[in-house]
Amino acid sequence: MADTQFGPSSTQRTRSVTELVEDASQQITRLVRDEIQLARIEMQDRTKGLARGAGIAGAGGLLAFYGGIALVAAAIFALAIPLPTWAAALIVGAVLLLIGGALGLQGKRMAADAAPPIPRDAAQSVKDDLETIKEGARDERAQRPGRPAARP
Repeated sequence: MADTQFGPSSTQRTRSVTELVEDASQQITRLVRDEIQLARIEMQDRTKGLARGAGIAGAGGLLAFYGGIALVAAAIFALAIPLPTWAAALIVGAVLLLIGGALGLQGKRMAADAAPPIPRDAAQSVKDDLETIKEGARDERAQRPGRPAARP
């Protein structure tokens, strides 16, 4: 059977508390540096993926924009069959301006409703919590013997 010994063996040197604290400090410093380096590497990897995704999405958006231009041109050419070309272009342009204006107004309204970006529910909850704490402190002071209760 193996002899198991707990505590420092006779061959090991006993280290002082100062040495142990110094070693712990160095190990914690190294651990923090390693964690920061790991986070930096992870963020670089994620940033590369984000940049690639943004580039691909931008290329897709540009192609969709050109596709929209082609559809506008097709609508003008289709209306140019029964109407003069200038009238077809005028009608398509006016319809696009109306749709764009309506979307712009809706976006402005939505942005105005969202501003300012303050979490109103959370702010109200914090106010309620503070008021509850104040009331609890007043009640506690009122219940202590020998001290006058604070006036609200």
